[in-house]
Amino acid sequence: MTQPLNSLGFPKLPQDTRVVVAMSGGVDSSVVAAQLAEEGYDVVGVTLQLYDHGAALAKKGACCAGRDIHDARRVAEEMGFPHYVLDYENTFKEAVIDEFADSYLGGATPVPCIRCNERVKFKDLLETAKDLDADCMATGHYIQRKVGPLGPELHCAADAVRDQSYFLFSTTAEQLSYLRFPLGHLPSKHATRELAARYGLSVADKPDSQDICFVPNGDYASVIKKLRPNAADPGDIVDQSGKVLGAHEGVIHYTVGQRRGLGIGGLDEPLYVIKLDPDARQVVVGPKEALATRIITIKEINWLGDGAFEKGAREITVKVRSTRPPRPAILRPTGAATAEVELLTPEEGVSPGQACVFYEEGGSRIFGGGWIAGGRG
Repeated sequence: MTQPLNSLGFPKLPQDTRVVVAMSGGVDSSVVAAQLAEEGYDVVGVTLQLYDHGAALAKKGACCAGRDIHDARRVAEEMGFPHYVLDYENTFKEAVIDEFADSYLGGATPVPCIRCNERVKFKDLLETAKDLDADCMATGHYIQRKVGPLGPELHCAADAVRDQSYFLFSTTAEQLSYLRFPLGHLPSKHATRELAARYGLSVADKPDSQDICFVPNGDYASVIKKLRPNAADPGDIVDQSGKVLGAHEGVIHYTVGQRRGLGIGGLDEPLYVIKLDPDARQVVVGPKEALATRIITIKEINWLGDGAFEKGAREITVKVRSTRPPRPAILRPTGAATAEVELLTPEEGVSPGQACVFYEEGGSRIFGGGWIAGGRG
């Protein structure tokens, strides 16, 4: 008789199914590990040490700091499964932190959490899970994996407020076949905390982390200055014609779309940062309408849709910021991993270094996405 599929999609009993759970020490991944352990799976918890604890311990709410490693280990002890801590500091610095600093110096606005998922968690950690003979790896991300007619598909979380699809667009089809996201179907974060309380987890009331884990209090500039001491070179604030309007203490203090804190008063209309020119050490400002972007060039595309990416133009919806809803667009491939995206309604503050994520028009499926290289009105 054929064994029915278990809750992770394998035709065997839970106790015969090994699953590595990526544990950050927060409530989400802790609930995933506890739930799978309670269902009888052969659970192995793994936590990554990503950067120096000495710098991190003073900061509450950061992932993978010393406190978080302690919390992950404690959950494993409470639920009775093994737990390992892996030192990924060098990998994390080379694959995530260095690029973050260099992108900012280049005038871009990077999203390091995406690179961490792409280059560390879903690459090196996933390979470690395979080395441990695990059948799959589970995480606490709010996103859904569904099996469609052509194989596994990536779909938005049931809870739109918690949905993390913007940060996971670079998950490849091969990785998706091995990954599991047990929280994606839950209606709210409250439901996750209720599960944590039911399992009696010590982290049930632990606050969510808000900042990028290696950026204390969201102060990007101080982190970049530490990594790249020349990053705070002063320069001019200029208008679109090149006229000097003021001075700045380093382009790293500015982002495209910024209005406040420019330090240039006495003007007839509000001005916004429309471009950063690190080579000329200039912050270019202009009126709000100068921020409007209709055509975006995209590079390093990861395609998760059906059929060949280059087959032709498609009507989709896209997100150009994690906090914005998907907007109607036309995707026009220009190469194997490059494209132009035409926004049917122009967006403001589209910045190089951010991600552009592709969604099914009128549906929940994620078709992948890429990195914004530039844009025009």
